[in-house]
Amino acid sequence: MTSSTVDTGRTAVLVDFGGVVTTSVLDAFRSFGSDIGDPDLPLTLLARDEVSRRLLSDHESGRIDVATFDDGFADRLRAHGVEVESAGLSARMQSGLRRDDATVELLGALRAGGVPVALVSNAFGRDTYAGFDLAELADEVVISSEIGIRKPSRQIYRIACERLGIAPEQAVMVDDLQQNLDGAARLGIAGVLHTSGADTAVELRDRFGFSVPVC
Repeated sequence: MTSSTVDTGRTAVLVDFGGVVTTSVLDAFRSFGSDIGDPDLPLTLLARDEVSRRLLSDHESGRIDVATFDDGFADRLRAHGVEVESAGLSARMQSGLRRDDATVELLGALRAGGVPVALVSNAFGRDTYAGFDLAELADEVVISSEIGIRKPSRQIYRIACERLGIAPEQAVMVDDLQQNLDGAARLGIAGVLHTSGADTAVELRDRFGFSVPVC
């Protein structure tokens, strides 16, 4: 890529939490599925089953609490032949998540270099952010359950940009789900589909000209 093709008009980064600052949420859900006898069932229900999709949307938007989600999703799993205990269900679904040190270091490098960062996250479960100091990760933190809006709604990205004091056209969104990048793109926000901290660092450097270390 030559310098003439680098989009240097981007000056800020919006970043997802689960699957970016942590290891893959999808892998964690598949691991939980394996534990209950069907690796694909949890993700299939959350993507295609209307009741499960509504439970997830309502929970991430703060309309129902974690216990209500856990009870409802346990019922949907039982309806598909899997008997599970509802108490602590969402925590068990996320038990395979781990901190992604490479991404955490990348965010630190961006901020140290003067690049404003906003965390834009769909909340899930009671202890999603346990063990993380969100103020050390980002300049601004936008959590879906706190504002009543979830990704991929354009409004959540607009709020993040407003809090950073930038126009959407100045931002890059880093997320592990394409539908969330598509929502951001409707505002003019560029996207990086995250697969690893190292690959995201390369994308931010080569596509957008951010000065970040690349291993």
